[in-house]
Amino acid sequence: MFYDAVENAHGLKHDPFKALVAPRPIGWISSISADGVANLAPYSFFNAVNDRPHIVMFSSTGVKDSVVNIDATGEFVCNLATFDLKDEMNTSSAAYGSQVDEFEASGLETAPSKMVRPPRVKRAPAALECRHLETKRLTDLNGVPLQGHVVFGQVVGIHIDDSLVSDGLVDITRARPIARLGYMDYAVVNEVFAMPRPPQP
Repeated sequence: MFYDAVENAHGLKHDPFKALVAPRPIGWISSISADGVANLAPYSFFNAVNDRPHIVMFSSTGVKDSVVNIDATGEFVCNLATFDLKDEMNTSSAAYGSQVDEFEASGLETAPSKMVRPPRVKRAPAALECRHLETKRLTDLNGVPLQGHVVFGQVVGIHIDDSLVSDGLVDITRARPIARLGYMDYAVVNEVFAMPRPPQP
């Protein structure tokens, strides 16, 4: 099948876009408000976008608490969402008010960060401490502003649980990270394979 994506004329039960752009890493973002209230929320439009320095991004539909907090304080943490934490991650996705601490609402213990103020999820086997670079509001082909806001941050500190390291390498299957698919679906990473790059022609 083919359909006009601008008109979204797919004729299916649900828009298939997110089911096709999959799996997507989950940015489980912790931040803190200017008033000191901790916030924790998962974002499925999340990824690394630069290597040196390490830069990550996440996109929020609308100006949610994470965006407000990060714009105000300039810091956030990306916590690794894993299969063992899937229920708490899902609970933290609810539309709580800005004065609600999602760590408490999800029954999660915090751990202090080293270089930024927002706490991290203590049980998360990895976390990226970040400082805010830019928040960009998206526009469409006609220059019309959209609800999407992309937050960029530079990673300034990385936490890795020692149990993930084997022979000097991170074995990500030990963490069993989860990824977002389409609809209400998720995947878990518990098997990997390697392919060496081909030689230069």
